[in-house]
Amino acid sequence: MSHIISPSILSCDFARLPEEIKMLDESVAEWIHVDVMDGQFVPNFTFGMTMVEAVNRLTDKVLDVHLMMVEPEKYIERFRKAGADIITVHYETCPHLHRTLQQIRECGAKAGVALNPHTPVQNLFDILEDIDLVLIMSVNPGFGGQKFIYSSLNKIKMLRDEINARNLDIYIEVDGGVGLHNAENILNAGANALVAGNAVFGSDNPKDTILKLQNIGFEKGF
Repeated sequence: MSHIISPSILSCDFARLPEEIKMLDESVAEWIHVDVMDGQFVPNFTFGMTMVEAVNRLTDKVLDVHLMMVEPEKYIERFRKAGADIITVHYETCPHLHRTLQQIRECGAKAGVALNPHTPVQNLFDILEDIDLVLIMSVNPGFGGQKFIYSSLNKIKMLRDEINARNLDIYIEVDGGVGLHNAENILNAGANALVAGNAVFGSDNPKDTILKLQNIGFEKGF
């Protein structure tokens, strides 16, 4: 299965949002990653439902919405109505994770779970059948532009081995410090969705960078 590129608009120029979304629409990226931060779970604030709604009006691409927030279950239906196609919550903020995943699926979205760098992937093994996507945070969440934590590769491989052993169809997405310098290692470890922010929007030619990220490992089948 070919991998997905999900550019993170956290790194885009918000004064030029329509142009930035148009560029992504014209690129080979299949998803657009939207980070929602509440200033409590992570030490930063970003946009909410209104931004998801605005982006949804500008594109038909899959909106990959990452909720870095406490009590996400209170807002899932509203994010879905705003246009979220994938809704990812954090393991660390969901004491009743199984119920939250059911809630996401019941409102018609794909259900994702994100893991912070210190959270073991084994914590998800009991509920893998209820998950459509696992987001491995390869930096500590809250800010863009951080360096990739290379121990994340072991977590990706362990998770991929478990998913394959059970013959499940689950995306492994990686977010944080992803770029042309390490994408092949990440894909080799078993990921099949890459979130790229600064690597895309900080480059001289964002569309070309997305294409290069998409083409990595093409001849090897991942």
